Amino acid sequence: GGDHTITYPILQALAAKHGPVALVHVDAHTDTGDTALGERIYHGSPFRRCVEEGLLDCGRVVQIGIRGSSYDPDPNKYCREQGFRVVPAEECWMKSLEPLMREVRAQMGDRPVYISFDIDGLDPAYAPGTGTPEIAGLTPAQALEIIRGCKGLNIVGCDLVEVAPMYDTSGNTALLGANLLFEMLCVLPGVKTL
Repeated sequence: GGDHTITYPILQALAAKHGPVALVHVDAHTDTGDTALGERIYHGSPFRRCVEEGLLDCGRVVQIGIRGSSYDPDPNKYCREQGFRVVPAEECWMKSLEPLMREVRAQMGDRPVYISFDIDGLDPAYAPGTGTPEIAGLTPAQALEIIRGCKGLNIVGCDLVEVAPMYDTSGNTALLGANLLFEMLCVLPGVKTL
C-alpha cells in the first residue's frame, strides 16, 4: 500500500545512517519526474528528489520493468544521465530474469541496497489493483526471480507500493503484493529459509 512518495523519506533516513544506498527498483515508471500540478513531491518524483539530495549511489541503481506512455520522446534520458541502469519491460518479455539478477548482484556488490517494488511493474492481468496500470508488464514468476535474486545482497530496507485494492474486486493484487512482501522479508540478511 501507500503511493511511491513513501520511499523518499525512507531513503532519507537510510542514507543518513548508511550514506548513499544502491537501489533495485521494479516499476512500470522511473518515478523521476520533476513536478506535477506544481508539486515537486508526488508519486512520480521520489527518485529525482533522492538524486538531488545525494541519497542514491547512482551507479548502483537498477530500474526493471519500465514501460508505458510518456510526455517525453526519451523518457529514460534523465535516468541514464544519472548513471542508472534502466531495463525496459520489453527486454524482460518471455524469459527468465535470473541472468539479469546475476548482473545486478555483481553491480550492487556489498553496498547497502534498498528494494522498492511498485506493484504496477507487474502486468495488470496479474495486478489490476493499482492507480497507473501499464500493459505488457512483468509476470509474478519474474517478480519472484527479481526478489529471490537479491538474496545475499546487503539489503537495508524494502517496500511494496501502489496497491489499490478498490480497483481489484478479485483481491488478487493484494494477494500478490502480500506474497511479494513475504518474499522480500525472506531475502533480508540473516534470515534463514529452508
